[in-house]
Amino acid sequence: MSRKNLRAVFVLLIGVMLTGSFGVLAQDDDLAFMSTQFNIVEESEKARAILADFGEVEFIPSEEGPMIDLLSAESETGSGTVDLIGALHGTYPVLVNQDVLFDLTDLLAEIEAENDVADSFVALGKMGTADYQYYIPWMQATYIMAAHQDALQYLPEGADINALTWEQLAQWAQAMFEETGEPQLGFPVVGLFHRFLQGYIYPSYTGGMVTGFKSPEAVAMWEFVRDDLWPYVHPQSVTAYEFMQEPLLAGEVLVAFDHTARLINAFSERPEEFVAFPAPAGPAGRGFMPVVAGLAVPFTAPDPDGAEDLIRYLLSPEVQGRVLQELAFFPVVGGVDTSNLPAGVALEAGAVEAQANSPDALPALLPVGLGERGGEINEIYRNAFTRIVLNGEDIQTVIDEEGASLQALLDDTGAACWPPDEPSEGACQLQ
Repeated sequence: MSRKNLRAVFVLLIGVMLTGSFGVLAQDDDLAFMSTQFNIVEESEKARAILADFGEVEFIPSEEGPMIDLLSAESETGSGTVDLIGALHGTYPVLVNQDVLFDLTDLLAEIEAENDVADSFVALGKMGTADYQYYIPWMQATYIMAAHQDALQYLPEGADINALTWEQLAQWAQAMFEETGEPQLGFPVVGLFHRFLQGYIYPSYTGGMVTGFKSPEAVAMWEFVRDDLWPYVHPQSVTAYEFMQEPLLAGEVLVAFDHTARLINAFSERPEEFVAFPAPAGPAGRGFMPVVAGLAVPFTAPDPDGAEDLIRYLLSPEVQGRVLQELAFFPVVGGVDTSNLPAGVALEAGAVEAQANSPDALPALLPVGLGERGGEINEIYRNAFTRIVLNGEDIQTVIDEEGASLQALLDDTGAACWPPDEPSEGACQLQ
């Protein structure tokens, strides 16, 4: 068998790995769009319906591993079948290291001439470089705050709910406690609370997620959480609260933090009763954790010009609005019309956009490079919280000990620093 035929067989076998069947990769002149997002059947059909209005596009759902394998194989052969890829930020470091992606700087400039793209996400797509746009932001999910209308009367004087600081949130929580006699602030400690620690409070005070784990700024942060904030947090946060929409709807808390998907029922069932707003800011910025997906074009794309046209389409405010309404991923561009969205989705969309576009926005990515040991970093942050805030242990002692476990995890996996920490050569190092 010739080398050319061997390459063809290999690519076909990768296609089988991706989908479990033959004949799935794009046929004839169709653009091939491979995505790790919307790979559930119901979501895939909705995505295909949105793409149908662009033209002939073959949407190819994929898991991350097979996508990387296919792109690597096509890069080696110099012949490709995939025109456009869509993936979470964490997928891109491998592709960047393999040098398989076009620079999309010029395309981004064209798009931004029509519609603003969130600067914080544009920076992520540069993957630590100054002037190479490896991917263009596509869409996002994240965590935000929610409040019952009754809570607004207790806001600190002069506070802007869309530009709160953590200190103002603590003052707000104290005022609600003093006026109602009950703690009215809630966190999903039984749920995704580690994301609050990693992506919100730590970056807001230290400027990073990992490198400042045991820094003086971290000590000040833990003192604030323990002494100023937690006395006014509902005790069932620790024992019962997994999805904060439930205690909000039950009237157990007036203000809460959680993932957009775990607040949406409150906003949807009683949109007139609740407001959505960005997470507060600290001395280092407004830390928040976007789950960012990006679009990129491989060097081996059969039709790179067509891929760029498809990116323009997907970044248009109209399509971003459709994705929001039908697939519940939030826009990364301005100008999206939210007037026809379901009321609850519209509330969340406003808060998500305000958070991403805050002048002090400090996006903190999900941990990158830890592989199957990713759960261990979550336990380290949770252990620090339990020991310091709930058990009253000495702050510096705890963060030194848990920091040693964190450093060992980073050394063992070789995980380099990820935003908002500065890029590193080799394993990320704590200060």
